[in-house]
Amino acid sequence: MNRVKIFTDSTADLSQELKDRYHIGVVPLYVLIGGKSYLDGVEMTTDELYRQVAKYQTLPKTASPSMGDFYEVFSPCIRDGYDVIYVGLSSQLSGTIQSAAVAAGEFEEGRVRVIDSLNLSTGIGLLTLKAAEMAEKGMSSAEIFEAVSKLVPKVKVSFIIDTLKYLHMGGRCSSIQLLAGNVLKIRPQIIVKDGGMTVGSKYRGKRQSCLDQFYAEYVGDGSQIDRQRAFVTHSGSSDEDLFYYKRKLEKLGIREVYITQASTVISSHCGPGTIGILYIEK
Repeated sequence: MNRVKIFTDSTADLSQELKDRYHIGVVPLYVLIGGKSYLDGVEMTTDELYRQVAKYQTLPKTASPSMGDFYEVFSPCIRDGYDVIYVGLSSQLSGTIQSAAVAAGEFEEGRVRVIDSLNLSTGIGLLTLKAAEMAEKGMSSAEIFEAVSKLVPKVKVSFIIDTLKYLHMGGRCSSIQLLAGNVLKIRPQIIVKDGGMTVGSKYRGKRQSCLDQFYAEYVGDGSQIDRQRAFVTHSGSSDEDLFYYKRKLEKLGIREVYITQASTVISSHCGPGTIGILYIEK
């Protein structure tokens, strides 16, 4: 039985420490702004993204890796005797999964398996870490594919957005909604559902009050959360907010609570001040 190498893409928002610990390969997406193309997380950081958006007053465009990009990454592993599992960004949000699937077809059947996370950010990351742990245990590619695929609907992802500006710039809310949101201090909840993003509750008031409302509604007593791990993922949120959520999750008995920053691709859609909680249900 071949050893298994796990891959994901840059939107999985895993820290370098976690990628190194579990030997996870990453295929970057592309970010295009100011007439230039950058590799997400390699040539463009989230902080630099926000500087570029302020400079050009426009959101970047994003592009999937090509089939050739995936083939170039997978080929050395196949030659070295590995089977490959790739866990990627939702097919409802990007063509990344399709590119990976086309590349997989260039190899002997079963050597490269592609899992559509139907998710984004560390929702993908949670599944990727599960796959990596299974690979460490010596499970086969087929076994990992089956087990992780069953976890896809159990991943829960939600964010609270601090500003409507980026949704407005991206055409996801009108000028009237932007004005009303700013006046009323509305901070919407974004929920990942069926592979896409939808707006949930709309919280009003000071930021701390909104964060508390979001946590109470989305996490509650936490009895539904698998106790192995959860993520607090953000784009430009304060350490105070991040550790506030981290401490609350740790008090629930969750053994691993990681704080991680959203990639440039994810951040370009949500804007600074965004913070989310991501976990797998029992």
